Amino acid sequence: MSTATTATPAYDKQGEQTDQARLDAAMSSFAREFSVTAALHMESCVRCGLCAEACHFYVTTGDPKYTPVYKLEPFRRAYFREASPLAPLMRALGLIKKPTIDDLERWQELIYDSCTMCGRCTLACPMGIDIAELVKEARHGMFKAGLVPERLALMDRTARQWGSTATPGEDLPDILTEVSEQYKVPIPCNLDSADILVTAAPAELGEHTKALADAAKILNRIGARWTMHQAGFDASNVGFNNGDLELQEKLTRSLVDTAVRIGAKTVVLPECGHAYGAARWEAAKWYGNQLPVRIIHMTELLDELIASGKIRVRKIGESATFHDPCQIVRRGGLEAAARRVLSALGFQLIELEAHGLGGYCCGGGGGVVSNQRATPLRYKVFELKRQQVEATGAKHFVTSCGQCRITLEMGAKHAKWDKPTESLLELVADNLAD
Repeated sequence: MSTATTATPAYDKQGEQTDQARLDAAMSSFAREFSVTAALHMESCVRCGLCAEACHFYVTTGDPKYTPVYKLEPFRRAYFREASPLAPLMRALGLIKKPTIDDLERWQELIYDSCTMCGRCTLACPMGIDIAELVKEARHGMFKAGLVPERLALMDRTARQWGSTATPGEDLPDILTEVSEQYKVPIPCNLDSADILVTAAPAELGEHTKALADAAKILNRIGARWTMHQAGFDASNVGFNNGDLELQEKLTRSLVDTAVRIGAKTVVLPECGHAYGAARWEAAKWYGNQLPVRIIHMTELLDELIASGKIRVRKIGESATFHDPCQIVRRGGLEAAARRVLSALGFQLIELEAHGLGGYCCGGGGGVVSNQRATPLRYKVFELKRQQVEATGAKHFVTSCGQCRITLEMGAKHAKWDKPTESLLELVADNLAD
């Protein structure tokens, strides 16, 4: 790893490629990403600036470098020089400079440290440009160039070896046995046949094991034939965040192929936002539009079980506000499902000033929570969220994403804020009615 020592933002390098080889790898990847849709997005930007006011990093810092459209600058320059209709003229007249290795090194901070791919800028864009999707595509080139924050690169290497950033698959049975004994709930593992394959996020195998036990509690209550399986259990998909398409495919296939092998018709994803994006929507890259299994988020499962009467919950009867996870709500469409569950629990919902599709990100998505360099920026975004939560006066602060929960807990600890972030899943499990 090499880190810049000048006044420019820090950057990390992986591998022994020359600077020219890194640049060539990034440019080749960018060129492959320039589909018709990407081209339309690149050609459509009118530089109106509305995306700036949508970005939590820009709003909390006022720094123009965090303007979402600026984060695409090297990608945009590569497009107009190499793939646009006027590309030959652009090159011949030198109208747009080719991105340099220095550009890419400076760019690392903008698309990894200060972008969560939350999509709020996409929602604000009057031209319909999916800026978040373009950033994700740009990360593919940065990964090929070996220009990824080292913390994320380490997680990538771990997932390639273990199939998870948390633990090797062969350790899963022992972990589940410990969780089962701690919470007195059976957790089946490695069954040869089941109707439902349940997956986890890394934190559920460590600090948030109660969420794993609570999922088991609910599925056992309805008498489901379900299992977890060491061949496919971690749904978080660090490849999706890093821009490592090869790893993204490997991790997605481990879930879907395992489900097919044991005859499961449904894969249940944990309370994890990017797991939902990677497995629910992007699996079509490798399986086509008709997936061989149904893939649902834990929030969908809870909503369906309550609506069908398979589980009943006690009314809590207190006020609550809800943090909408970006990948589950804005990018995934589950805005109403979580609110139906909250209503079933008897909460008086007091919405945040920015909520639903327009809610602000927790500040840690897209791998930012795992990127130590981004810590000061995350804390600034947390203050924005904290102020909105306090303004509601609600007794409970709930979310349906474990990664958001971790980010918000870290922010609360730094700010010495004593309001806990509660899991929707855990609230349901704790209030199951007989």
